[in-house]
Amino acid sequence: MAMGPGGDSVREVPHGAGTAGHPAPALPRPVAAHPPTVTGRHRGSSWWKRRAAPYVFISPFFILFAVFGLYPILFSFYLSFHSWNAVGGLGSMEWVGLENYTYLLTDPWFWKSLWNTVWLLIVSGLPQHLIAIPLAFILNSGLVRLRNLFSASYFMPYITSTVAVAMIFTTIYGTQYGALNAALAWLADHARLGWLWERLGLELPVNWLGRAAYIKPAIAILVVWRWFGWNTMLYLAGLQTIPRELYEAAMVDGASIPQQFRWITLPLLKPIAFFAVTLTIIGNMQLFDEPFVLTGGTGGTSESGLTVALYLYRTGFEWLYMGSAAAMSWMLFVIIVGMSILNFRLMGRAGLERRGG
Repeated sequence: MAMGPGGDSVREVPHGAGTAGHPAPALPRPVAAHPPTVTGRHRGSSWWKRRAAPYVFISPFFILFAVFGLYPILFSFYLSFHSWNAVGGLGSMEWVGLENYTYLLTDPWFWKSLWNTVWLLIVSGLPQHLIAIPLAFILNSGLVRLRNLFSASYFMPYITSTVAVAMIFTTIYGTQYGALNAALAWLADHARLGWLWERLGLELPVNWLGRAAYIKPAIAILVVWRWFGWNTMLYLAGLQTIPRELYEAAMVDGASIPQQFRWITLPLLKPIAFFAVTLTIIGNMQLFDEPFVLTGGTGGTSESGLTVALYLYRTGFEWLYMGSAAAMSWMLFVIIVGMSILNFRLMGRAGLERRGG
């Protein structure tokens, strides 16, 4: 007996029973629920979707990395212990042990190229950051109109072809008709700058790319011009993560703009500075394009513009000493890692801890 909506008892109608004179329609019998049968085909499909398919979809990256990234690295390390002329094929490889490394340690050209590289790292790397940090601070302060236009113009050298930039600078450095020598001649004739010219002792016109003393400064000027915009964008991105409330509170306390730069911007910008300096170390230690184009691929007079990367290229692909070139690449790798660790010791850890706190 069941209860109706008003509390009245309602008689249940059995299956097959109807009202008087009319048989009740047959109700469908409930079908017992059975768990789905997992066949071998479905089991294989599930295993494919959950386990195998993700690895198959990402496998192109690992295959390409293994072929074009990992294999050359391992082969160059293996090659650094061999003497090999690539023209003779793999059968001409000869095991020499550490002879390539010991030879480089006594090679005066390698030490000269390393000195040139470190010189360019310091002389061209330091000005990049000394220019980029104040410039980014000014762009971020809101005092400059058309900030996006200036940012794009500073970034333009970075996206311009290195070969095109180096060829333009080759024209600028021209001895007789170069724009730089013309500007220096105008300054030398200026009455108020004559004393400065006597101090510098420059003889005009300057043979920028022909005399050993001027080749490295010529390369450094090009490197600074090309990369300071990149660092400016890095510092500008870092400045935009600093809360504006800090500057507003400093202004309320009467801090001037130089004081805000000294006590707010520089401390909070240390993580970005660490990142930018690390990139500068890695990039300048592998400097190749600029000295290659400006010196015609030779390193210039007395190898004054010969960097380690350029010497490596000449050793491997001009003189075909592949084993020595491979050993040089690994020595350069160790030097870069050492400089990066030194940079981390000097400024990285302190900057990250300060920002994290």
